[in-house]
Amino acid sequence: MSPAPSRARIRPWLVAGDLAMAAAWVCAGALVKLLVYGPLGFGGRPEAEAVKVSLSIVYMFIFAWLETATGGASYNPLTVLAAAVASHGGPAVYVFTAFLRIPAQVIGSVLGVKLIQFTFPNVGKGARLSVGAHHGALAEGLATFMVVMVSVTLKKKEMKSFFMKTWITSIWKNTIHILSSDITGGIMNPASAFAWAYARGDHTTFDHLLVYWLAPLQATLLGVWVVTFLTKPKIKEQEADENKTKKE
Repeated sequence: MSPAPSRARIRPWLVAGDLAMAAAWVCAGALVKLLVYGPLGFGGRPEAEAVKVSLSIVYMFIFAWLETATGGASYNPLTVLAAAVASHGGPAVYVFTAFLRIPAQVIGSVLGVKLIQFTFPNVGKGARLSVGAHHGALAEGLATFMVVMVSVTLKKKEMKSFFMKTWITSIWKNTIHILSSDITGGIMNPASAFAWAYARGDHTTFDHLLVYWLAPLQATLLGVWVVTFLTKPKIKEQEADENKTKKE
């Protein structure tokens, strides 16, 4: 998940961008696994995870650049939700995000999974929940909360270096992914999780909805609120200092 834009606005073309980005994202993740366990021959070897992380960081940089180039198109519903909430854009932005952008990301992810499964039938069926629903919801929610906290904090600090911002978020997200991968898959992306569940036929189960939708969405809202609460006093102090400087 990339740092959310500081000010969310209604840009209709982002719906098409979200759909394309979401489809490309699930394809990229699946292709990395195929490459590592196929042609590169790292299947079952300790260095396989390191190679996957390295390749993941590469394509995360590419997607971060695409987000910037398109003006905010994203592959992850949590990213656009965080942007809408953090920007205080009003009801219109929330409606645009919830009823147009997020559905477009879900559709794009489903199309991406269908495409990759059609092209590579041996690609697998995506990550599965390996624990109870409530345990999984706690793990996925906590993972999402930690990623959102870092992403929103970096955005509020207004880091100018694209490389450093993307590097920090990429390393952090991969770290959290590895820590939670044996529990929920460490997806932290409801659209991607839904697409693979849809392909398996278990996308309407209580476990899926709780773990991969309700928990991360609540964690995203909580993460944005916590960062906003913790940084608000500093923002007020800065504004007071600026006003004092202007008067002088």
